[in-house]
Amino acid sequence: MAKYLTVFFISMLPLVELRLAVPMAVGMGLPAIPSIVVCTLGNMLPVPFIYLFARGILTWGAEQKYIGKICAQFLQKGERAGQKLVGKTGRYGLGVALMLFVGIPLPGTGAWTGTLAASLLNMGPKTTAISVSLGVVMAGILMALASTGVF
Repeated sequence: MAKYLTVFFISMLPLVELRLAVPMAVGMGLPAIPSIVVCTLGNMLPVPFIYLFARGILTWGAEQKYIGKICAQFLQKGERAGQKLVGKTGRYGLGVALMLFVGIPLPGTGAWTGTLAASLLNMGPKTTAISVSLGVVMAGILMALASTGVF
């Protein structure tokens, strides 16, 4: 149980998310399917909070003396990700684009950045939740396959 809790909490962390947690679970000898489920749940737990509060907190923080620079960088990263999605898909393909953005396990393309981008683009909460969830599952499966040497 301790190993599952470890990968659950690691998958909640920004930047590494389940992209680190799934390979760790495989390395710890945990079965792939339960590990993907646990890591997906851990990765998705912060999503509603990011969607509801990140934009406001970062906007406020960007105006503060000591944290302004980093908050502004996070806002810019989210805005760039959002503009990239809109540029490639238009407004109507955003859900699929968000799913693919989150699902391709590259640095900076996880649930945290995807949800922030969705928030900055005023995507609806339902579309965001479904798209990010499917993307996280996709990334989990890809990371499990890569970690076990399938490809």
